[in-house]
Amino acid sequence: MTDQQRTGRTVGRAARAALLAAVLAGAAGLAGCSPDGAGSASADQQASGAPDQLAADPLTAVRGTADITGRSGSAHAATELVTESADKKAVFTGAGGYDYVKRIGRLEVQVPPGAATTGKIVEVLLPGTVYLQNSGAKVPEGKWVKLDVRQLPDGNLVSGGATDPASAAGALRGAQKAELVGPETVDGVALKHFRGTLDLAKAADATGGRGGDGLRMGAQTFTVKEVPYDAWLDEQGRLHKVVEVFTFAGVAGSKEAKDQVKVVSTTTLSDFGTPVEAAEPAAADIYAMKPGESPK
Repeated sequence: MTDQQRTGRTVGRAARAALLAAVLAGAAGLAGCSPDGAGSASADQQASGAPDQLAADPLTAVRGTADITGRSGSAHAATELVTESADKKAVFTGAGGYDYVKRIGRLEVQVPPGAATTGKIVEVLLPGTVYLQNSGAKVPEGKWVKLDVRQLPDGNLVSGGATDPASAAGALRGAQKAELVGPETVDGVALKHFRGTLDLAKAADATGGRGGDGLRMGAQTFTVKEVPYDAWLDEQGRLHKVVEVFTFAGVAGSKEAKDQVKVVSTTTLSDFGTPVEAAEPAAADIYAMKPGESPK
């Protein structure tokens, strides 16, 4: 093994520990939209510039919402991640935005008391990559840690204390079941509420590219393969809210119910088309961990 490979492996382990610390300590310690994905609008509709419209078929509507939402250009995002294991519970909240044109987002996630990292984690999200600020005590103030989501067992679907808004929508490309629950008004907006299950591996295939990497990692790690979801779409087919329930083993390899950690991830989108301030950190601001160093 080369020095470069050894360093990459060590950084991967340390970075994974940094990101997983918040969720796992919260649960146990207290114990894209990719433009290359398939959309619901027809090629003729897109070519003609006709406005998007919610598909009549529930499964088509849900599978197509990631691409339709992406065509809105950008959106404000609010997130909530609730982790439960045995009799322990932790709640993470976040806010920010995602630019679907530049394929970049930024979230500020509030970490609950008792987690390994306290206060606020700032995340900059790109397809296949996440930058974290305030990810561990040994990372200098103001510096960022850069991660490839393939270094993380869950693909950063839950371990950063929030689900990347692009991945939350992209997961719906893998919808296997969808039923219309009914019309509902959410924050004054008339929406259609859909419910069903999704397959993250199929969502990764439908998303493609680096945008599918996190979904694919989650598919390999989560113990419940039929992921339950609820999604609220508007008449254009845009995603306003999605709730996804992920489950993983808190004890490695265990299939016993008492060892399972349930994570309920809620992503709410609003203010479509509003400019989003998000930029990749400068190279000088990225902290390079040394071999054998842990950020905690």
